[in-house]
Amino acid sequence: MKNKNIIIAARLMSSAFTPFYLPMVGLMALFTLSYLSLLPMAYKMVVLSIVAFFTILLPSLLIHLYRRFQGWTLIELGHKERRMVPYVISIMCYITCIYVMKEMHIPHFMGSILKVALCIQIVCALMNAWWKISTHTAAIGGVAGALFAFAEIFGFNPVWWLCVVFILAGMVGTSRMILRQHTLSQVTGGFCVGAVCSAVTILI
Repeated sequence: MKNKNIIIAARLMSSAFTPFYLPMVGLMALFTLSYLSLLPMAYKMVVLSIVAFFTILLPSLLIHLYRRFQGWTLIELGHKERRMVPYVISIMCYITCIYVMKEMHIPHFMGSILKVALCIQIVCALMNAWWKISTHTAAIGGVAGALFAFAEIFGFNPVWWLCVVFILAGMVGTSRMILRQHTLSQVTGGFCVGAVCSAVTILI
């Protein structure tokens, strides 16, 4: 019974912190911690709605349909050789979102969040050819890297926020290992890839 509860908790943690939420978390942090907090709430909600549609709803739906078409379970979809199509679906949705935001003349710093997520997706997709890296911890690492980069740009202290992110990263990484989806090296490698891609993309 105890082991069953641990597995259920791991599944909930894994589902709650999917890689698709990185752009939303990044934008909400930007709207809270930077001068962008002065923007009208209606405008911020429009931006968040667009991002949620193209980075969460649309890729989740398309990947779900693809999985159902193939007759695979979520565990089976997680096999390294079956992850490329979901990567391509996510990358195309992110590119579309960046294009829509550019056409709507949404400020650069908001679009940079999407570029960070896109960069992480591409790097993870390329690495997946020979190593099953964790995109869950890559997304959390992306949040950490973005916090560091925006702290440098806007001059705020990110220590407490980073502490929360590191705790969440540990919980997410542990859940992925409990579910036997990744090894320790894959979850730590994912976090490092996400953090580096995020910080470099924003600062450059």
